[in-house]
Amino acid sequence: LSVQKWGKGAVCVLPAVTMAAASSRVFQFKLVLLGDSAVGKSSLVLRFVRGQFFEYQESTIGAAFLTQTVALNDTTVKFEIWDTAGQERYHSLAPMYYRGAAAAIVVYDITNRVRPTPCCPFLAHAHQTRSSHARRERPTPQDTFQRAKQWVKELQRQGNPNIVIALAGNKSDLNSKRKVEPEEAESYANDNGIFFMETSAKTATNVNELFVAIARKLPKNTPQPRPGGGQSLVNVQSQAPAEKKGCC
Repeated sequence: LSVQKWGKGAVCVLPAVTMAAASSRVFQFKLVLLGDSAVGKSSLVLRFVRGQFFEYQESTIGAAFLTQTVALNDTTVKFEIWDTAGQERYHSLAPMYYRGAAAAIVVYDITNRVRPTPCCPFLAHAHQTRSSHARRERPTPQDTFQRAKQWVKELQRQGNPNIVIALAGNKSDLNSKRKVEPEEAESYANDNGIFFMETSAKTATNVNELFVAIARKLPKNTPQPRPGGGQSLVNVQSQAPAEKKGCC
């Protein structure tokens, strides 16, 4: 049996033969997720692959591997998804996961932005003093949007020359706590030849749409072997309206 998702939450179980017959051409692509810790990378993958969301998700150690299949009009795209750890100590491992990737999703948290250091020397010194005391009490917060830009730059410099990069502003359900405006992120994406979408793993907003948009952008010249039975299938040809769910 294979699980077929309709809309953003509901699932129905269909015979495995349905997946094989859904398309005459099957393509397999490696996809990697990059971004700081706690931006919601694992939650996005879990929502896309299993239709699940957990309020408290443990941090990924190293990387996690999952697969999911998207049915387009006349093709089927199988994603081999690498969900990487966001902690700084795992940064050196990232090239091992994005090497050979056909696509990447760089994720940031729309509610996370660190205030810039004041320009006045006196205020800057006071800010630095307060920051040094704060660092003794808790880790320095990361600006996940700026960190996402660094990931994009690294991918464009060291990744696959034809890699499809998506910038995902996650936690869009927390709009009242927003620190990064969508216009700023979209402008950055346009200037750097990537595409942008805001998502919410909690409410499933734009999660399927993000992966489908990537699937449509990937080159489909050489058919790949069909994925084996037992994989889940997202059918995007006829999606039912999304269920309304609460948000923060």
